[in-house]
This record gives sequence, C-alpha cells and structure tokens, in this order.
Amino acid sequence: MQTSSEKTRRLVGLALFTAIVIVLQLAGAFIRLGTFSVSMVLVPIVVGAALYGATGGMWLGFVFGLAVLLSGDAAFFMGFHPLGTIVTVLVKGAMAGLCAGLMYKLFEKKGGMLPVAAAAITAPVVNTGIFTLGCYLFFVPLVQSLAGDMSVTKYIFLYFIGGNFIVELLVNLLLCPVIVRLIKIGSKK
Repeated sequence: MQTSSEKTRRLVGLALFTAIVIVLQLAGAFIRLGTFSVSMVLVPIVVGAALYGATGGMWLGFVFGLAVLLSGDAAFFMGFHPLGTIVTVLVKGAMAGLCAGLMYKLFEKKGGMLPVAAAAITAPVVNTGIFTLGCYLFFVPLVQSLAGDMSVTKYIFLYFIGGNFIVELLVNLLLCPVIVRLIKIGSKK
C-alpha cells in the first residue's frame, strides 16, 4: 500500500514526464528523417515505465499518441482514414509504454541495466510493429498508390520505417539506462 507521500511523488513524477513527452513530440516534429519525424519521445516513456510501472508507461504512451495527433504528425494518414489513424496512433503509443513497463518488471529482479535495456528495446519494437500493422489494416491502398511498382511491404520498410526505427532503438538503448540510473541514484539522497 502506497503512503500519501508516495502517491504524491508518483503523481508529480508522471505529470513531469507527461509534460516532457508533449514537449519532445511537439519539438521533435521539426526533426525529420525521411517522411516522418525522429521520435525522442520513447525515452521518457521508457524511463517513466521503469520508474512508475506498466500503467505509468501506458499513460505516457497514450499522451504521446495524443501529441502525435495534435501536432499534425499523422496528417498524411488522417486524410486517408481518420479512424484508422487515430486507432493506430493511440494504440501504438499506449502499447509501447505498457509493454516497456511489463518488460522492465519481468527483468527487474535480475538487476543492473538489463531491465532498462529490455524496456528500451521493447518500446520501439512495439511502436513500430503496431504502426506497421496499422499500415496493413488501414492504409494499403494509400501505400500502394505511393509505392508504384514496388511492393507495399518494401515501401513501408524503406520509406515509413527505415532508419527511424534504428535511430529510436539506438537512442533508447543509449539514454534510457543512464537516465534511470541517475534518477535512482538521485532519489536515494
């Protein structure tokens, strides 16, 4: 059972991470790699999931999805299939945070950097995986019109996912363990 002080600390921490997610998404919309913006937003989602659990990660991922929709970053898909866009964007964000938190919890007893690294890998894999699934469920005709003679699968992986996934994965693996460790060291004082 959490004390009042622990509940307040959790609420304030999640509020702070919520603000960071929003700011990073809105600012990140200007950093582009190909068709899409490079997302640094998964870092606070993973860190938040490690510190506040799977439900905290899910909340932060959901906020990420809302920020994507409000920033216009999903406008390309919104014009073609609004409901498919909203579902894909909100589900991919929320599930990336939830799964990162669950993965952290799964490896937490092992200690060290393994739990954070596992969560840091999970978030972009889930985020990208659900985005890809959304492309196949809702946007194949749109993608086919862009792909021309190229297969839809090849086009999705080359132009929609491409280097963005690799950048997100590397940034998460480099930053998340360091940030979580620093926060945990700082909270012991």
